[in-house]
Amino acid sequence: MATNKFFKSLLFALTIAINVFGLSVQESSAYPVFAQQNYSNPRAANGKLACANCHLNQKAIEIEAPQAVLPNSVFEVEIKVPYDTSKQQIGANGKKADLNVGGILILPKGFKLAAKNQISEEVKLKNKGVFISPYSTEFDNIFVVGPIAGKTHQELLFPVVAPDPEKNPDIKYLTYPFYAGGNRGRGQVYPTGEKSNVNVFGASQAGQITEITTSEKGDSTIVIVNSNGTKTSQIIPAGLDLMVKTGEIVKADQALNVDPNVGGFGQEESEIVLQDPARIVGYLAFCFCVLVTQILLVLKKKQFEKVQAAELNF
Repeated sequence: MATNKFFKSLLFALTIAINVFGLSVQESSAYPVFAQQNYSNPRAANGKLACANCHLNQKAIEIEAPQAVLPNSVFEVEIKVPYDTSKQQIGANGKKADLNVGGILILPKGFKLAAKNQISEEVKLKNKGVFISPYSTEFDNIFVVGPIAGKTHQELLFPVVAPDPEKNPDIKYLTYPFYAGGNRGRGQVYPTGEKSNVNVFGASQAGQITEITTSEKGDSTIVIVNSNGTKTSQIIPAGLDLMVKTGEIVKADQALNVDPNVGGFGQEESEIVLQDPARIVGYLAFCFCVLVTQILLVLKKKQFEKVQAAELNF
């Protein structure tokens, strides 16, 4: 357990360092490392991925992967996270910022991240500046990436090595399901359960707005007085656009600001076949035999036709 915690902390530090010094990604509450630190297993019994607990808005993703792979072969699984790159999100500091993206890939046990010397130059070029890491020491078949700049990384590429049943008796030549998730933009809820500033904030009580003030930091304070004279103050984080004004009558839970969320999380599942090479050889041998048989039948037919033609001429 201590090793696992150290591993997660190390991943967190590396991710922060890469984003601050290498990729210049805007601050985000959507770090996959947060899921690593709060969920020992990112996939719940009902199939829901942990990322969906913070990214409440749903947005579609796409998966591209081979239908079948051979043992010890290196292949790529691609998660596409499309979105309108002209849109910007509200950063943690209240300022507009480009969207980040992140992804998680849950493969069957035995499938691992390919080593550098196993990855083609083309994939290395596509993944330049991208840091992919195992979810934990316990789950080395689960990979996470992000947050990284969305404008240049809407397609997340995971180079994977297939296991070998001949070396691992726990692995069988079967069809395996795998799961993928991808998010764009910041989450609406922190792992602690607190709301981020990427939310719609509702009125704490029904009544009249008597005062709206803005601080130097950009936060707005809204004072609401109900029919009994009870006064409540609500702070709306900086960067959010208010949709109410002083003197307006509001209902309880009525939205006080425009919804700033432009991102969302999506998850998909697919299947991959771990193919037995012997079956492929057997299939090729069968096809070859069928082909030879067809050729021999054609030759035999032509020979028979020649014999018939010779007899008629005679």
